Amino acid sequence: MRILIFDIDTLRADHLGCYGYERATSPHIDALAAEGVRFERYYCSDAPCLPSRAALVTGQFGIRNGAVNHGGLCADLRPEGARRAFRDRLQAQGLWGMLRRGAGLHTVTISPFADRHSAWWFYAGFAEIYDPGRGGMETADDVTPRALEWLARHAKEENWLLHLNYWDAHTPYRVPAAFGNPFADAPLPAWLTPAVLARHRECVGPHCARELNMYDNREDARFPRQPGELRDMEDLRRLFDGYDCGIRYADQHVGIICDALRRAGVFDETVIIVTSDHGENMGELGLYAEHATADHATCRIPMIVRGPGIVRGHVDRGLHYQLDLLPTLAELCGQPRAAHWDGESFLPALQRGVDCGRPFLVLSQCAHVCQRSVVFDKWLYMRTYHDGFHLFPEEMLFDLQNDPHEQSDLAVAHPDLCAYGARELQEWLAAMLPGLNGAPDPLWTVVAEGGPFHARGHLAAYCGYLADTGRAWAIEELKRRHPREFA
Repeated sequence: MRILIFDIDTLRADHLGCYGYERATSPHIDALAAEGVRFERYYCSDAPCLPSRAALVTGQFGIRNGAVNHGGLCADLRPEGARRAFRDRLQAQGLWGMLRRGAGLHTVTISPFADRHSAWWFYAGFAEIYDPGRGGMETADDVTPRALEWLARHAKEENWLLHLNYWDAHTPYRVPAAFGNPFADAPLPAWLTPAVLARHRECVGPHCARELNMYDNREDARFPRQPGELRDMEDLRRLFDGYDCGIRYADQHVGIICDALRRAGVFDETVIIVTSDHGENMGELGLYAEHATADHATCRIPMIVRGPGIVRGHVDRGLHYQLDLLPTLAELCGQPRAAHWDGESFLPALQRGVDCGRPFLVLSQCAHVCQRSVVFDKWLYMRTYHDGFHLFPEEMLFDLQNDPHEQSDLAVAHPDLCAYGARELQEWLAAMLPGLNGAPDPLWTVVAEGGPFHARGHLAAYCGYLADTGRAWAIEELKRRHPREFA
């Protein structure tokens, strides 16, 4: 068996043509989707980067593996404790370890992820590791030559997995100037109007329209595709074009790698997966150019699978998590399911087009805000425990079918649906807590530490920026909600 995984960081599903995007961002990925299975409602359980890949590799929700933040106590996996053997269980029961030690694949990664986040557990199970060495500031040009080199030597061999991690869609939007702008004449998405932008300019919190640089509007001359502030529709176009150019650039390299497989004669014999760690807020909840919430924009990601034994041209509309990939590949490779995995195999969808989705999903974010959300039917119910200085209400409700960009909070109008979402969240928590063996829920550890890593310690200075930009009205409420920031 040969498996190739395109892990394209920060890739929103709805910015791909095969998911309905009107801009031509993804011709090569679209071609793979047309010949395989595309998952319509596929989400990361825990966002953003580090928590998502922790869930992917362990097959566990962040509440159970412990890694939910980008710093502090909850930026590391929870120790296995007294039952830890000579080797930890990732060596044989993590995603890469299962494929190497169980399925017998030669496992290879080309990725800076572990170095970027000091997430050394990510390497567990890889036989070969290539770090391009730029800590997540790579372009595809840093990854593809190494991949082509490896494929030239090994593509025709049996039983390998190659994991390629592209970062071109991640902030700062960094596609080389020589690539140009294929979207210069393409319209912006119709829902983004001057009235919407004007409303968003009154929002507060990091990565809102006036502070794309998190807490201010500074720009970096090295990255001209990314503005520091959205003053008008031209700035908005610049931002969207920058993000979409990153996707198109990564897509071009997907095509280069697929052509290498064709030249080697193994394209149709390779299981090819296209996915991501998380999406990107691009106006949802008033945020831009960041993956900062537990919502549809941040947590919905693509999952496309093409290859031998995979049904062609099928669209799966069930609810799935990224942590479901581990048991799916285990079943595909004839390996047993580990008792501690939270994931559920979606192999029936791949091989027979059978719906095997879940009744609802719980999404979590503890690096920029502390939120948990429930996706059920067409609804997204959101519960905020730390607002990351955005002044979110405790409960929000969105109709994803009619309002996929989350502009109209319907919580007050539908208390019954909020009660249903809250009940599903409580039932999920009740099912999770016994598996913690007395350890605390890491969300509350993050709150006790003073809040999410990207919010902690910034509010006092940010209030000065708010006063300077005509939004002093928010300062007293921020002080009321976050007194520790001023202690």
